[in-house]
Amino acid sequence: MADKKPRIVIVGAGFGGVKLAKLFAKDDVEITLVDRHNYHLFQPLLYQVSTAVLSTDEIAYPIRTFFRKNPNVEFFMAKAQGVDQSRNVLLTNHGEIEYDYLVLAAGATTNFFGMKEVEEHSFGMKSLQEALHIRNHVLHMFERANKSKDPEERKKMLSFVIVGGGPTGIEEAGAISELVGIQKKEFHNLDFSEVSIKLIEATPNVLPMMPQNLRDHTVEVLRGKGVEVLLDTQVVGYDGHTIKLKNGEEIPTSTLIWAAGVKAVPFIADCGGEVDRAGRVIVDENLRVNGSKNVFAIGDCANFCHGTERPLPTVAPVATQEAKVAHENILRLIRGEENLQTFVYKDLGAMATIGRGQAVVAKTSMNPEMTGFIAWCAWMFVHLIRLAGTHTNITVAIKWTWNLLSGTRLGRIITNIKI
Repeated sequence: MADKKPRIVIVGAGFGGVKLAKLFAKDDVEITLVDRHNYHLFQPLLYQVSTAVLSTDEIAYPIRTFFRKNPNVEFFMAKAQGVDQSRNVLLTNHGEIEYDYLVLAAGATTNFFGMKEVEEHSFGMKSLQEALHIRNHVLHMFERANKSKDPEERKKMLSFVIVGGGPTGIEEAGAISELVGIQKKEFHNLDFSEVSIKLIEATPNVLPMMPQNLRDHTVEVLRGKGVEVLLDTQVVGYDGHTIKLKNGEEIPTSTLIWAAGVKAVPFIADCGGEVDRAGRVIVDENLRVNGSKNVFAIGDCANFCHGTERPLPTVAPVATQEAKVAHENILRLIRGEENLQTFVYKDLGAMATIGRGQAVVAKTSMNPEMTGFIAWCAWMFVHLIRLAGTHTNITVAIKWTWNLLSGTRLGRIITNIKI
């Protein structure tokens, strides 16, 4: 009887999980990839779905399609609920999955910092459903405002507030500004002087990973697009009608988009490891969950803080680089080796787009500091090569080029019934 192959279970089909499964697909092991969705989501472009630039199938890719030629990779569609390390079992809503080695790559969700009222009435930006919800809602606001006879209600409908000065918030604010410009050409009886777009950031600066000159440039470009940037401003409440600020001021609005923070998905707290304040499981320098010999964690759900002042950022390059080291270390354990590879993150820099033909790229050893159209081209290239599938690459490249030249957004389709 042949020896049983090692069973490797990977929780999460994000950047890290898919990368890891692709690496193991070439080895003599059995892989089970677990995710509650049957698609891999390219989260950095969610804002383009929410503002009618791209459609859902252009930023989501069927997980099984990645592994159609890899019979040793099985996809298990389920919601992970916890880990019983004493029995080497992953707990899901569709039963238990046994493992020899487990890798947690479950990603992150929106962090509302305990503000239940804000969580209930605002829009997150971490899932495909949330992006579609934003798109439908924003388009509905224009249609409703166009029919409203009440000036105060109309202004509230046409007030769009984004909280969070990181890349997601910056990109969403710039994209909504451009969407407003398109709507202006087609709503002949709507007074667009009533439209307001605000970006709120609790700290003194946007884009904390960028140098100060690029932060200042970003704010300048946003303000040139008609976005009011409010720094050192903290939201403390929102009831669906009025935002309450810490300084006592209030902002009437029907739209609050929350891009101010992330935390690990809740089930990570039930995996048998120690978690930080953001719910991320703490890992050692080899990416193993502290106190475990066969459970690893990578990406947004892992707190790696070895040789760094703070945990590594929740960005795709961290997850994919960690996937390579987790793959190597699990192979070493399978071979009976005790000496594991230490993970060292190679910072590839940071970039953010502010709108059509506008972006900022931070200087690193791999690329120079850039702004404007050249930076936008660099941003476009990096994101295109990370998309899954040739069809998607070609389609998105054509859409971006056409959008750059014409500003057209034919994705302004309302798909929910809410008249």
